[in-house]
Amino acid sequence: MNEIAKNRFTVPFTTLTMLFFMWGFITCMNDVLIPHLKELFSLSYLRSMLVQFCFFGAYFIGSVIYFFSSYLWGDPINKIGYKNGMLLGLMIAAIGCSLFYPAAVYSVYGLFLGALFILGLGFTLLQIAANPYVSLLGRPEEASSRLNLAQAFNSLGTTIAPVIGGYLIFEFFAENGKITARATEMPYIIFTGIFLLLALCLYQIKLPEFKSEQFEERGFGALRFPQLKLGILGIFFYVGAEVCIGSFIINFLSLPQIMGIPESVSKNYLALYWGGSMIGRFLGAISLNQGVPSIKKIGFMVTTAIAVFLLIFSIVDLSFAQIGTFFLFMAVNLVGFFIGKTAPARTLLVFAVINVVLVLLAIINVGSIAMWTIISVGLFNSIMWSNIFTLSIHGLGKYTSQGSSLLVMAILGGALLPLVQGAFADRIGIQGSFFVPALGYLYIAFFGFYCSRKLGKVRVENISKGH
Repeated sequence: MNEIAKNRFTVPFTTLTMLFFMWGFITCMNDVLIPHLKELFSLSYLRSMLVQFCFFGAYFIGSVIYFFSSYLWGDPINKIGYKNGMLLGLMIAAIGCSLFYPAAVYSVYGLFLGALFILGLGFTLLQIAANPYVSLLGRPEEASSRLNLAQAFNSLGTTIAPVIGGYLIFEFFAENGKITARATEMPYIIFTGIFLLLALCLYQIKLPEFKSEQFEERGFGALRFPQLKLGILGIFFYVGAEVCIGSFIINFLSLPQIMGIPESVSKNYLALYWGGSMIGRFLGAISLNQGVPSIKKIGFMVTTAIAVFLLIFSIVDLSFAQIGTFFLFMAVNLVGFFIGKTAPARTLLVFAVINVVLVLLAIINVGSIAMWTIISVGLFNSIMWSNIFTLSIHGLGKYTSQGSSLLVMAILGGALLPLVQGAFADRIGIQGSFFVPALGYLYIAFFGFYCSRKLGKVRVENISKGH
């Protein structure tokens, strides 16, 4: 590819990385909204989890509509183009954010949920259009690198959101320290403006057009493959478990027997949880790259882990003494990668087992041990989406596109499992309710074991779809 072609792709890719950043940022804002709305409307844990139910439920409904539209009339994105698909997704997301204004003015919980549902529909369309477009935006052999970079910006968004979003809602726009619905009004008006600005930039930019001429198989032949059927549940439990923990961390750390810290402080530890995923994703990109010699790989991974940690440290409002313990779990994360030996199925199994142990330790302990074990789960969530996704579609051939659609539908786990944990939290308390994500990670460990036995050593192509 000559220099002119490279420059032609630079501006579109830069715009899309901003899109991925905002995508991660807004998704993680839900974890800040949950404790805010819970206190504002005096909600039970079950009812407060309707935030995630409506947002991630929109992913499922949107994916189902898209799947059957593709089945009956052909791929909609292929008909209207990737650019128009992304523009439509951005406009829907902007509408969802703008609806926070009437929700805040009238202080009605149902309006907040409706706004989140529409926002989730916009993100669903962005999921379907933006990810494959990034992979097409340049040389095919560099697609993996572009997806990793875009996903890294998504993780940066999830890391920054609790700090900035928490400050805006809990402090800056709070009225004399009081919890009010209007505290969400201005932040989401700002987000509306950002999405509209991104849409305007995208509209003005001339994007290369890509059309797929590949024949898409009709019927439900993809479900004949056992690894796909098991992988659908794997995505369901992974997204559900990850969202469960993120949704409850702020309330969990405020418990007297854990840390008893206020929301304005615990939001920083929530950022560390999501930041752990960013660290793990960078390390996973290096570890699962079979073209890098082992000695160099160790040096790259250690250097990268320290560099990303320092980036997170510069973001959160915590001292080094307050987060130094996190280094210990980063070391365990590195050991986990070495045990995995670049094999995605084995690495998935190891990380899932570690997460089961970490969550169980958070359930049976109190104080800082419970806090650090639950926060460190984020480190081991990092490679789960890409590994489960890749292992699930391995060997599907002409059914790969259909299998991918079914896997995106499984994001429904982010809607249902937090609701289940919320119901148990009302009955047995937050700490005991963490058995729900623990069961999710136990299933993922089974899936990793199954794939390590049935599929052998499959090379991960780093298929990343931010959520």
